[in-house]
Amino acid sequence: MHAYRSHTCNDLRASDVGSTVRLSGWVHRVRDHGGLLFIDLRDHYGMTQVVADPDSPAFKSAELVRAEWVIRVDGEVKARTDDTINTNLPTGAVEIFISQIEVLSSAKELPLPVFGELDYPEETRLKYRFIDLRRDTIHRNIMKRSQIISSVRRRMTEAGFFEFQTPILTASSPEGARDFLVPSRIHPGKFYALPQAPQQFKQLIMMSGFDRYFQIAPCFRDEDARADRSPGEFYQLDIEMSFVTQEDVFSSVEPVLRDLFVEFADGKRVTETFPRIPYAESMAKYGSDKPDLRNPIVMEDVTGHFAGSGFKIFAGQIEADEKIRVWAIPAKTGGSRAFCDRMNGWAQKQGQPGLGYIFFRDGEGAGPIAKNIGEERTAAIREQLGLEDGDAVFFVCGNPATFASFAGAARARAGEELELVDEDQFAFCWIVDYPMFDWNEEEKRVDFSHNPFSMPQGGLEALEGKDPLDVLAYQYDIVCNGVELSSGAIRNHKPEIMERAFAIAGYDRQILEDKFGGMLRALQYGAPPHGGIAPGIDRIVMLLCGEENLREVTMFPMNQQAEDLLMGAPSDVSAAQLRELHIRLNLPKG
Repeated sequence: MHAYRSHTCNDLRASDVGSTVRLSGWVHRVRDHGGLLFIDLRDHYGMTQVVADPDSPAFKSAELVRAEWVIRVDGEVKARTDDTINTNLPTGAVEIFISQIEVLSSAKELPLPVFGELDYPEETRLKYRFIDLRRDTIHRNIMKRSQIISSVRRRMTEAGFFEFQTPILTASSPEGARDFLVPSRIHPGKFYALPQAPQQFKQLIMMSGFDRYFQIAPCFRDEDARADRSPGEFYQLDIEMSFVTQEDVFSSVEPVLRDLFVEFADGKRVTETFPRIPYAESMAKYGSDKPDLRNPIVMEDVTGHFAGSGFKIFAGQIEADEKIRVWAIPAKTGGSRAFCDRMNGWAQKQGQPGLGYIFFRDGEGAGPIAKNIGEERTAAIREQLGLEDGDAVFFVCGNPATFASFAGAARARAGEELELVDEDQFAFCWIVDYPMFDWNEEEKRVDFSHNPFSMPQGGLEALEGKDPLDVLAYQYDIVCNGVELSSGAIRNHKPEIMERAFAIAGYDRQILEDKFGGMLRALQYGAPPHGGIAPGIDRIVMLLCGEENLREVTMFPMNQQAEDLLMGAPSDVSAAQLRELHIRLNLPKG
C-alpha cells in the first residue's frame, strides 16, 4: 500500500464497504459522541468521516488530534446506518473505522478557523492565506478559476488562435497608469518597467507575420486597489488578430465568452447575442459606459417638458444654457412618498442638493414638481415613460457631462431598492464608438480617451478635418452585469495616422520616437490592419464565482495598501544591494 493513501478523501462509496484503505489529510473537526470519536478528514478532493472506538488500538492517538493536524489513517470501510447517512457528502454513505493512525504534522492554535468559515479581518486572512485557502468556499473559487482558465485556453485554440509569451521586463511607456520600475544593475541609472499590458508586443507580433495571438497575460500597474481591481498585478486574456474589422473581432470573441459563461453559469441565463450600444447612447440611457442591463430602468431626456414650465429651478437653467438637460429616471413600483424621500435623502448624502420626483396615484401625479409643472406636462411625462399608478420618476438637471455618473448611480440605487434587478442572468453588451479624444480639464488640453493606438473612424481625414473631440474611434468594451470585462480596439496601422493622433494629444515627434520608437519603426515596414481585445481573467472568475471582491478569487492577493502580508512585500533591501544598483534612497521626512 502507498505510504500515505490508497484513496483520496472523496473516493470512497458504498461499493468499497469491507475494504481496508489508507487516507491522509487535514483534521477538519473532531466530535466526541459518548466514547466514539468522529473525525472529519479533509484533503484537496473532499471529506471522509473516520471513526475511532475505545477498542481500537488507535483510540488514544485519535484523542490527541486537533483541528488542522495532518494525519494518516488505516481502517476498514463500513456502511453508515440509514439514519446517519450524510447526503451532503459524496462519501456520506460510508465511514472508516480506524485501526491505525499516524500524526504526520501537528498544528499550533489557529489564527482563524477553517471549519465554519467565520468572517475574519482581511489582515488576518491575508497574513495566514495558506490557512484561509483551506476554507471550502475560497478553495472552490480557486479551483473554479483553474477550470475557467483551462476552458479559455481550449476554446481559444479551437478558434484558431496561437499562444505566445511576451516579455515581462520592458521599457516604460505612458499607457495611463504608473509603471512598476526595475533598476538595471548592468546599465546604471536606467530602468526596466513591468508591462501594464502586452499592448505593443501583441501588435508587433501581428507586424511580424503571425496571425491570431492569445496569452493569459500578467499585467502590472502601480495603482490603488479597488474591489474589482487588484493592486499591483492582474491577468487578462490578451488577444490580437490580423486582417480584421471590428465585426471580425466581435464574431471571434463573443462566442468564446458566451460559451465560457454558459459552461460555468450554474444554470443562470447568458445573453445569446451581445447588443452593441454606442458610448453616447449608453451614457444617456444608463449614465455609465458599464451598464448593468439586468436593471430594466432606462433613462430618458425630458427637457422639453420643463422648458418654460412653472418649475423655475429647472426652467431657468434650461433658458440660460443650451447644454442644460433634464434626465428622467423612471422607477416602476416606486410610487410611494416614503421611497421617494429615501432616494432624495440618498442623493443628499452623495453631495447633491436632492433628487426631484413625481409619483403617480389615482390617475395623477403627486409631489412638488407635479404641482409646479401642472397636469398636462405631468401627464406627458407619464406617457413618454410608460408609467402607471404605483410608479415614480426622478429627475436630474444640469450639464450631462457633470451629472451623468450621479444619474447612473441613482438608476442603480433605484433598481436595487425596488428589487428590479434580475439576479438570475449574465447580461452582456458591447459598448462601441468611443470618442478618440477627451478634454483633460486638469492640464487644459486634449488627451487620448482610451487606447492611444486605436484607429480613428475616418482615418487621417477625420483627424485633420474634424474637431478632435468629435472624432470617434474603433474602440469597444465588453460589459457584463455592470462590470467592464475588457477593452479593445482596431489598431492604427499607418505611421502618418499615429503621428497625427499623438500630435493632437500633445506628443511631439521626439517623444513619439523615445516612447514608441519600436512601434513606429514597425509601422513603417508593412503593418497589416489588426485589432484585438483583452478580457480580464480575474473579473470573469469573480462574476462566475458570485463574488464582489477579487481577493476572493485570487490565490495570493495584496491588501488595499498594495502589501503582501504573507511574504512581507514590499520589503527593505540591503545597502549592498542598493550599491550594486547605483541607487541612493531619498525617503520622505516624517
